[in-house]
Amino acid sequence: MRNYYVYITASISRVLYIGVTNDLVRRTYEHKNGLVQGFTKRYKVDRLVYFEECGDVVAAIAREKQLKGWKREKKIALIESINPAWNDLSLEFTG
Repeated sequence: MRNYYVYITASISRVLYIGVTNDLVRRTYEHKNGLVQGFTKRYKVDRLVYFEECGDVVAAIAREKQLKGWKREKKIALIESINPAWNDLSLEFTG
């Protein structure tokens, strides 16, 4: 069974990006090293501040769409519910 992750990355100034992936370590590496063209590279959105695991891709995509539809304040509350200091959670698995 493959796992999928819905994640939120942030820039230093707290610009947010919400995405979905089947490899959180690889995707975080890509964001940190500017390998993802577009919004995240342009705004340096490279700090993993929130993620949740889903067992199925359909559920992960549905959750991603749900989070993207939320107002910014609700997204911030979700992040701060598990990561009040906005620490880069990827440091736990990338060293």
